[in-house]
Amino acid sequence: MHIEGIKVFCDLAETGSFTKAAHANGVTQSAVSQLVASMERQLRCLLVERSKKKFRLTREGECLRDHGKQIVHAFQQLQASLQEARCVISGSIRVATIYSVGLHDLPPYLKLFLREFPTVNVHVQYLRANEVYEDVLSNAADIGLVACPSRDPRLQIVPLRSEQMVVIMSPGHPLAAVRPLPTQGLEGQRFIAFEPDIPTRTAIDRFLRERGVKVRTVMEFDNIETVKRAVEVEAGIAIVPKSAAQTEVARHTLLAVPLADATLERPLAAIHRMDKVLTPPMIRFLKTLGEAS
Repeated sequence: MHIEGIKVFCDLAETGSFTKAAHANGVTQSAVSQLVASMERQLRCLLVERSKKKFRLTREGECLRDHGKQIVHAFQQLQASLQEARCVISGSIRVATIYSVGLHDLPPYLKLFLREFPTVNVHVQYLRANEVYEDVLSNAADIGLVACPSRDPRLQIVPLRSEQMVVIMSPGHPLAAVRPLPTQGLEGQRFIAFEPDIPTRTAIDRFLRERGVKVRTVMEFDNIETVKRAVEVEAGIAIVPKSAAQTEVARHTLLAVPLADATLERPLAAIHRMDKVLTPPMIRFLKTLGEAS
């Protein structure tokens, strides 16, 4: 029985899903099933009760999970300590990020990090906010990058910075001539919004509600690129991070206007599991993100 196999089983026990455990360890679902069967043969006991309705560990499975987590944690600490002792910064980091951060905020920081640590492989996956949290919690990702972080006792939140939000519109929009642009000027406007379960949408809705401003939401999208495309074709206006609109502003396909009477910012943060053993590459990566902010 190998450490890697014990880790796969612990991930399976925690997520209750063969699919998620497979994703977290870069193997197939079939491989996870075969691993569990092999463990059961070696230990001569049933570890998982097979049922189509619900995943459940046997008493022996719970025992393996509890002791296995301690074994895996200790082994990961050993690996990290050995790297530190050798002053070696190499290995892999799995990063899950929301689209806006991954596409517009992360690239310069990633370039800086890889220039200093070229032997580290950074795998970046772009996901919806809820999927970032799921991947971090299930160990499918080492670090998550999110906006407006949600507190969870299982997660460590590492604040990075806050970014300014601006109103974007097509150059021909009637509001383009309004300078300065007050928050009340958004009243009744056709609005392109993020989908309701996205934290940035919640923050924008709260901001407008607190100021008594009602907009007409005509479209909802789950990523910032689609929001910008809708604004470019004059379907409405939107509120997005200033950094996310820089390319379109430079091309003169969008205008990005700050509100004159209020400041709307969204906090960015890195997240990782509270019990995560951070390897030297992960620690340096988080440090780079903090220093670059």
